[in-house]
Amino acid sequence: MTHQINISEAAVYVGTYGKYNDGSIFGKWLNLSDYADKEEFYAACHELHNDEEDPEFMFQDYENIPEGLISECSISDNLFEVIEAFENMEENQKEPFLIWCNNGHRSLSEEDINNLISAFESDYIGEYDSEEDFATELVEERGDLSDFAKQYFDYEAYTRDLFLSDYWSDGGYVFYNS
Repeated sequence: MTHQINISEAAVYVGTYGKYNDGSIFGKWLNLSDYADKEEFYAACHELHNDEEDPEFMFQDYENIPEGLISECSISDNLFEVIEAFENMEENQKEPFLIWCNNGHRSLSEEDINNLISAFESDYIGEYDSEEDFATELVEERGDLSDFAKQYFDYEAYTRDLFLSDYWSDGGYVFYNS
């Protein structure tokens, strides 16, 4: 299961390669919510390390930032758009969205966040205690099976078949396999 991210508390510890190579890890934690965009964030990084003529920033640690949006030496152009979108997203949608992105090989750093959210909303079914609970709900919703037929229904085999083709799950979240 993916660790729940509180994107409103996204922060980066910003040092420089120059200081690091000289044996110093001097830097500071910067809260991304304090900046409107990437340019404003980089301006703060330059201010922090104004003792260097051309600082090469090193993002030595970070918290509450989804996978693929930051590395030791770069921040995605999409980061602040993703932060804004996450702040507007329902709390119970955040974790399944990240799982969907990771398992669907979607890229928060490269794809348009609004398109990703729209595709996620089309694929996300909901949260279930098990895959079999989901399959059972599908059977129960069918109006063409009698109670007699349902009591002999092979839910285990039906579940296996559903998740071999049309659906996938992770951490209790069920998604349509689009």
